[in-house]
Amino acid sequence: MKYEVKKADSGLMIKDILKRRMNFSTRLIRKLKLEGGVKLNREESRLNIPVRTGDVIEVSFPSEKSRFEPQNIPLDIVFEDDNLMIINKQPGIVVHPTKGHPDGTLANALTYIMEERNEFFKIRFVNRLDMDTSGLLIVAKNAFSQESLQQQMKDSVTVKKYIAVVDGVMDSEQGVIDLPIGIIDAETVGRAVTPDGYPSQTRYKVLKIMDSGRTLVELTLDTGRTHQIRVHMSHIGFPVTGDSLYGKAQPELIPRQALHARYLAFNHPVTGERTEVRAEIPDDIRRICGNI
Repeated sequence: MKYEVKKADSGLMIKDILKRRMNFSTRLIRKLKLEGGVKLNREESRLNIPVRTGDVIEVSFPSEKSRFEPQNIPLDIVFEDDNLMIINKQPGIVVHPTKGHPDGTLANALTYIMEERNEFFKIRFVNRLDMDTSGLLIVAKNAFSQESLQQQMKDSVTVKKYIAVVDGVMDSEQGVIDLPIGIIDAETVGRAVTPDGYPSQTRYKVLKIMDSGRTLVELTLDTGRTHQIRVHMSHIGFPVTGDSLYGKAQPELIPRQALHARYLAFNHPVTGERTEVRAEIPDDIRRICGNI
């Protein structure tokens, strides 16, 4: 990352430029102070050096490596540059190893890709998707990008849209589900609408009513709670088709919940440009919907 010092910046110190102009967090500035990686006019520099008009500050991120077993698992990479990667995740794969899924994860697949390319970055998942939810997943390649993208999600700068098939015919074309979601108990993975839950808001728009008595909907998340769409849709009486946890399994129709993260829009953490990414609707959902 580079920044050319403007006349209005003259007299500030490098650490001030990093914070005020380049949007580095205090934590990252502290990390750079300890580990280096900042140059002033192509020379390694401390952070308490005053700058002058025309000076060029460069920040380089150190090579890092996550310690996962590399596994050759196909990935659909729909966007990538030096700072981030966006994957169209297939259903049936978890994001990173857990006790129940120690391998065969996206983290294992990404480690394999890095070794094949001779690249090194710590795998930082910016958002998460359930194992059987498909669609767009962001991987940050450095701490700065991760912090920027996560902050955008907190500030509702990021737009996240899903499509889902739900059981039942929805009678309103659009609406907002504004209901708190909380943990049922510590022993289960399920969530529920609870009076003391976290504020949660899901916007929906009907795209198609099917002869089968199901509805294709577009869902926009204003918050990002665990299982938010699945909990909200089930609570209002329209569970996601095939959702065995909040509705009912329908293996004859689809072997998972019919939920897909279709669209993302955000400001690129380095360039600031508005970035939009889309993922095609997978075949198993298309088969339920017919012509879409």
